[in-house]
Amino acid sequence: MTTLQHGTRLFFAASLIGLTLSLNACGYKDKPVPPQHIVPQPITDLRYQLSSQGASLSWTYPKETITGKNLTRISNFKLYRAVVPVDSYCDTCPIPFLAPVSLDGGALPDSGNRSGSYHEPILRPGNLYFYKIRSTTSWWSESEDSNVISFLWDTPASAPAGLRVESGDRKNTLSWSAVSLNQDGSTVNQPVRYQIYRKSGEGAFTKLGAPISTTTYTDEQVQNNVTYTYQVQALSVFKKSLVEGGTSTSASGTPIDKDAPLPPDTPQVVVTDVGTKVFWNHAHADDLAGYRVYRRAAGESMGRFIGQVNLPYNMYIDKDAPKGVRLYYSVSSIDNAHPANESRRTAETQAEE
Repeated sequence: MTTLQHGTRLFFAASLIGLTLSLNACGYKDKPVPPQHIVPQPITDLRYQLSSQGASLSWTYPKETITGKNLTRISNFKLYRAVVPVDSYCDTCPIPFLAPVSLDGGALPDSGNRSGSYHEPILRPGNLYFYKIRSTTSWWSESEDSNVISFLWDTPASAPAGLRVESGDRKNTLSWSAVSLNQDGSTVNQPVRYQIYRKSGEGAFTKLGAPISTTTYTDEQVQNNVTYTYQVQALSVFKKSLVEGGTSTSASGTPIDKDAPLPPDTPQVVVTDVGTKVFWNHAHADDLAGYRVYRRAAGESMGRFIGQVNLPYNMYIDKDAPKGVRLYYSVSSIDNAHPANESRRTAETQAEE
């Protein structure tokens, strides 16, 4: 009985040795190479947005493997980050990326795209920041590097002060004070640009054009009698990057037509059996709406408004003209603004019998 047990132990030992030799012979001394059909395609749209609260990164989840197979889930992301002082940066040196930060992934939607994001709240002035990201579907199926993004960070500029809006005919003209200080009270040593934001009614603010370097702007993409609200944000220029600074308080303006049309030619006046006829040639104006007619009796200092004529007419019959009095008539033009803008009056014409 003892001999049998000893033989059994020898058999098991030999089996284990054989198994070990077999595994070594197959070459699996490390983790196996992942099958390509589960390795995600690399992310190509890693991007960033700078603000006074730091940097916000975003990207689109990969939807396919490198062999074109659809993915249903991303296990996690590995975000690599490097911080390099500007004074020690070398164009030809490798980027000293730190150990990656692991970010949760998730399921992909049946249709459309899913976006990932990461916020970097604390940035040190005078440093270059570099980022790249990889995605995985398991611990051993990791994608290649994404595109590398980089930006130079410095202290954000203060908010522009004194925003004013002057409204005119189909335009709002903005003006504000130039920004000279950063948010920490230091003097601005870099160029400053200004991004204008606009909204109408209860809508959301949206960017209006590209950043500008001046402290005035005329917005002509507006409609009369509609109220528009504006904000201006300071952007500090660092190399090729823009760091978002403070945003001004809001200011509003309502464009309105304040320009009066040209008056018509001096009218002609003829007394007839049906009344005194006043007629004239049309004025030239794009927004012409009609005319106002005035009558002055001899001895009066100013003419009195007696009636209005709308286009297309250019004649007025004064059926209530007093008899036996010398009368003088003049005409003005009005536009279609609300309230209407009125031109100066024409020279007076005496009524002829």
